[in-house]
Amino acid sequence: MPMRNVIGGAFLTLDGVMQGPGGPTEDVTGGFDEGGWVFKLWDEGAGDAIGALFAGEYDLLLGRRTYDIFAAYWPYVEGEGAAMGEAFTRANKYVLTRGDQPLEWANSHRLKSIDDVAALKQGGGSDLIIQGSSTIYPGLLAAGLIDRLMLMTFPVTLGKGKRLFGHGTPTSKLKMVDHRVTAKGTVIVTYERGGTLPAFPPFGPQPSTSAREAERQRRMAEGSW
Repeated sequence: MPMRNVIGGAFLTLDGVMQGPGGPTEDVTGGFDEGGWVFKLWDEGAGDAIGALFAGEYDLLLGRRTYDIFAAYWPYVEGEGAAMGEAFTRANKYVLTRGDQPLEWANSHRLKSIDDVAALKQGGGSDLIIQGSSTIYPGLLAAGLIDRLMLMTFPVTLGKGKRLFGHGTPTSKLKMVDHRVTAKGTVIVTYERGGTLPAFPPFGPQPSTSAREAERQRRMAEGSW
């Protein structure tokens, strides 16, 4: 039985923020007041990319806060978003959380640890798509569980907000497998795992042996630089 793929699809600003892309009240924690920034810059190309991401069979892999956002919105949405709401309700939703809060949205399942995600991936089934959920990326990347990243970087900086690659993100090399630019300048790049970062090459600039450099190194080591 083939393993599932774990696919991260993230909206990002140029300075790496991914908080509250969908609406003004989506996530105001930390005083974030720029919610809904994605739809100020949305265009047909961005819509096509999201449509392709969710075109097949899939399950969702979410952090607890993103799950709460989705569970309070998608089962109740009407109009143009109703079809996506119905699809998300039908999908299995795996929530990576240390808490014991109820998961009342239909087809919701609790995962207590990264090891649980690994077991779920090994078990086969539909691909697991991550939306939002910034806090779960470092652990999943460190465990080698993310197979593909589709990063949609919008041409805006916000200067504050939660970042995708937070504390605990490992050093790793990624391989770009697809890229495009939309009419409004959103850069959509898909990466797969690319192995470990190679060693520093012998043709690279070698450290200075000057006394001034030795003093700079000493100050860095003691924290006074």
